[in-house]
Order: sequence, then C-alpha cells, then structure tokens
Amino acid sequence: MIGPQSSSVQTALGPLLNGLVDYEYWLPVPKLMSPGVGELIGRYQARAATVGADASGYYVAPLAYAQMQVVEQGVSATQTLEDAALVAYTRDASFATSIGEVKFANVGEWSAARVLQVQFRNIRTNDVSEFKDARTRVVVSPDAFASGELIYPYADAKRAR
Repeated sequence: MIGPQSSSVQTALGPLLNGLVDYEYWLPVPKLMSPGVGELIGRYQARAATVGADASGYYVAPLAYAQMQVVEQGVSATQTLEDAALVAYTRDASFATSIGEVKFANVGEWSAARVLQVQFRNIRTNDVSEFKDARTRVVVSPDAFASGELIYPYADAKRAR
C-alpha cells in the first residue's frame, strides 16, 4: 500500500497506524545506517522543511540517491552512456551506495531482498517527530535488516508500548 510512507499520511493517521505492516525502502535503524546516509537525510530534511516536501524523506531520498550513485559508478567505470555497456557492467558489479552495497542478479532484480516489511508501533500522537523515531516503525523483514520481531496478532501490536 502506498501512502503510510509519507509523513503527511502518517501525521493524519497517527496512532491508527499501530500494528499495520507495510513496506519501506529505508529507515534509520542500526542495520541500515550506511556511511553517509545520515548526512543525506539531514540535508534532505533541512531542504524539505523550506519547500513543504515529505518531512522525513525516508521513503524516497535514500533509494533515489542510491539509484543515481549506481548510474554514476557505472558511467565512470565504463566511460560511456551506451546502454549495452552499462547493462553488462551493472550485471557483474557491486555498488557502494547510500543504502549500502547493491548488487544485481541475472535479470536485473536485486541479488538480495532489500524491500523492508515494517510494522508501525507505539505511536501516541499525530506529530511528525513520532515517525522520525525508528522505534515507531520496526523492520520485521528481511532478516538482514530486521530491527525487531513481528507482533501478531494485530491487536497485540496496537497495545504494544
């Protein structure tokens, strides 16, 4: 479901999100704090505050920046903009990005799962600061990035404190 990743939706729904499991591409949990990502988010949030963009930037900024880092590294390594050369290089290379190391599999998908399954928890108000706290969105999958276990049934997650 697209929507709960946006700070405007989060602040509109507040505690109603408790227990919901949704996806994200990046969150400020220990296993996802790659070198430079904190600075990237800081720059994004400062700029977002002046233009009315998504206040947290977690959903789009790190992944979009990483995508452009892959392009930059591919162009630098191949010294060309030709699709065939970039595709060939991308198939075999690993890329150091804002979201960590990225490597692709045979048909272009990530070689390791990177889409996060996240459970909203412990949200008490509709203030945006609640959603910048990594404890309110717990990464439950994939295991390589997990910051906690799934609380099930849903009613238990709503009561979690």
